[in-house]
Amino acid sequence: MDRTSKIELTNMCLIYDDERVLVQEKKGTKYKGGLVFPGGHVESDESLLDSVIREMKEETGLTIRNPKPCGFKDWILEDGTRYIVLLYKTNQFDGELKDSDEGRIFWLNRQDIPNANLIWNMRELLQIFETDSFSEFFFKIEDGKYEGKLL
Repeated sequence: MDRTSKIELTNMCLIYDDERVLVQEKKGTKYKGGLVFPGGHVESDESLLDSVIREMKEETGLTIRNPKPCGFKDWILEDGTRYIVLLYKTNQFDGELKDSDEGRIFWLNRQDIPNANLIWNMRELLQIFETDSFSEFFFKIEDGKYEGKLL
């Protein structure tokens, strides 16, 4: 039995301080003004750690230090490819914020999170980033549509 699978590896990082979290107003989605946490793809020649440091620099302008892995978001695409988002968090960073081709970057006050236009299961991912209650958000196709569950 062949147990290998095609996998697309990506990352996402919650960059935060006591009062705020860094968000990106994602371009090119059907959700106008939709907010996500920054992230991107793991390149074939880099470590998982190097990939999240590089992606944060590219998408935010910040150089992060000591990102801690804290969970996963994953699902099986319709072609059978497993899509995995490695979740990291850090409050150690330097630099100046800079928007990228992916979208506008800005600090969101924690008190404003409940009313923010967070998309793509960012609220569930916050439960992984900020608690020890869950480590995975898994999607599965049931009855022709994706159903997600915190695990």
